[in-house]
Amino acid sequence: MQTVDPLEEKILRRIPLEILAFAAVLALPAAFVFDLPTAGFILAGGAVAALGFAWLRSSLTRFLLKSGKKALRSGLLFYAVRLVLILAVFFIIIFFFPRKILAFAGGFSTVVLVFFIEGARAFLSVKKWKS
Repeated sequence: MQTVDPLEEKILRRIPLEILAFAAVLALPAAFVFDLPTAGFILAGGAVAALGFAWLRSSLTRFLLKSGKKALRSGLLFYAVRLVLILAVFFIIIFFFPRKILAFAGGFSTVVLVFFIEGARAFLSVKKWKS
């Protein structure tokens, strides 16, 4: 049985909170530069990204504990449902709030910034280069 790396576990627990924090950091100046609804959509995009990451992490752990064709089918079904839900959220925002979709997408995209920062942090913490 494989043991869980404590550093990896710590990072994976921290990522949803960092996504929300970065979305809030982006939403604060947006409230002053644009308006409160724009800031709200940025924050909502970050919240959806954080929830999506947390859901993905818990589901992936559950699927990895299973094995066989049934696990593969349920995993593929899960990812298809997840993609449909994300597209549905974007469609609803485009349909009802077409001028706020970029704000929502900006908040949703904070996950990319968080992954970049976490990757850079992990890269810089490597004490010895492997040859």
